[in-house]
Amino acid sequence: MIKTNFDAINEQTNHQIDEEKLSNLADKIFCFLENEGILEQSCLKDYDLDKITLSGDILICDNKKIHEINKEFRHKDRPTDVITFALFADDENSSVVDEEIYLGEIIISADQTKIQADENKKTFDEELHFLISHGILHLLGFDHQDEETYNFMITLQDKILDNVKI
Repeated sequence: MIKTNFDAINEQTNHQIDEEKLSNLADKIFCFLENEGILEQSCLKDYDLDKITLSGDILICDNKKIHEINKEFRHKDRPTDVITFALFADDENSSVVDEEIYLGEIIISADQTKIQADENKKTFDEELHFLISHGILHLLGFDHQDEETYNFMITLQDKILDNVKI
C-alpha cells in the first residue's frame, strides 16, 4: 500500500476546495497506478513502495499567481492550468530522506480549471481531478513531448478517472 502525504494549500481563489477530498483522490490515484502496474513504468520502478512514504504538495492558486510562476520558471508569459516541479523524477538522489520520497509540487490554477471545465462541459471538480491526475503523472516522470506520449498520458488519465471515484 502506498502512503501519501499530500497537502492541498488554498491561496485566495473564488472556488471552494476540499483539501481532504484532494488528498483522498491523490491516494486513490497512486493505489490505482500501483495496481495497474503503471508505477513499474515510472521513476519509482526501482523502489520498494511498501517501505516508503510518497509526499508532495498540491497548491491551488489563481491565474495571477500561476502566471507569475509560469513566467519565472517556464519563461511563458501567460497563465496555464497546471505546473509541476517533479523533484524526484528529475533528481532522485536529492529527494529521498528516511524512506520518504518527496515527489515535488503540483500547482493548479483554480481560475483556469473553471474556464476549462466550462469549455469541456465538465464540473469544476471533474476538471480539477483531471489536472491532479495529470500533475501526478508528471511527478512520476511521465511527459508529453510528442503526440504519442501525449496520447498515452491522456488515455491513462481517462482510465484513472474512470476507475477512481471519491
